[in-house]
Amino acid sequence: QIYPLYLPAEKRTRRALLICNIEFEHLSKRCGAEKDVEGMTKLLEELGYKVEINCNLTSQEMANVLKEFAHCKEHQNSDSTFLVLMSHGVRAGLCGTRSRDGNTDILSLDTIYETFNNKHCQVLLGKPKVLIIQACRGEKDGSVLVRDTNSPKRAGASSTPRSTVELESDTIRKVHLESDFACLYSSTPDTVAWRCPLNGSIFIQHLIKQFRNCAHNNHLREIFRKVQSSFDKFPQQLPAEERTTLIKKFYLFPGC
Repeated sequence: QIYPLYLPAEKRTRRALLICNIEFEHLSKRCGAEKDVEGMTKLLEELGYKVEINCNLTSQEMANVLKEFAHCKEHQNSDSTFLVLMSHGVRAGLCGTRSRDGNTDILSLDTIYETFNNKHCQVLLGKPKVLIIQACRGEKDGSVLVRDTNSPKRAGASSTPRSTVELESDTIRKVHLESDFACLYSSTPDTVAWRCPLNGSIFIQHLIKQFRNCAHNNHLREIFRKVQSSFDKFPQQLPAEERTTLIKKFYLFPGC
C-alpha cells in the first residue's frame, strides 16, 4: 500500500523540474514570483531533489523542456519526481510568454500528462509524479455568500469501478496509460489564484509550510488535504486536487 524507495538515499537520484514564467510580451509581470521560485527550490532540495529551473518560456518551449526532462536518465535511479509549473493561466492551461489571451500560446494540462504517461515516460513507470501548478484558471472570485443551515446536504457514496484482468505474456504486459500522478492546482476551475507582489503566491506559501510541517510523517495526499484545509479562512481561493491516479500512499520519508 506504500510506494517503495528503490535505492538508499546516497544512491538515489531524485530530480525535480521547476518552470516559472515571470515576464511576458503582452501580459503583466508576475511580481513576487521570484519568491515562489526561491521557496519551492529550497523546499524540493530539502526533500532530496535536485532541481532544474527554467524561466520565461513560450508554451512550445515549456513542452520541449518537459519532454527533455521526461527522458532524464537519472529517473532510472529515482523513486519519484516533482513538476512545478507557475505562470499566468486560463481555463485551458498555462500561459507562455507570448500569450495574448486564452487561446494563444497556452500549455494544456493534457500535454503535461501525455509527456509523462506510461507510454512516453517508461523510466518513471510505477513511480509517483507530483504536479504542482500555480496559475489562475479564469477570472472569477472563488467565494460565494451562503446562509447557515442545520441540514447540510450529504455527498453520495462514490461507486468503485471494477478492475480488468491483466493480460501478460513472456515479454510484455498491459499497464494503465496514465497512472501514479498526483496534481494539486492552486485554484478551482474558472477562478483566480492570488499572489502578493512582495511575498509570492499564497498557494505556494501555504504548500511550503504544510510540506515542512508534515512531510516527515504524512503521505502526499494527506499533505494536499492539509494545504486545502489551510485556506479555510481565505474563501477567495481553494486549491484543487484533480486527475490524481496514485494507487498507493506516497511517503517522502517512509519509516520516519
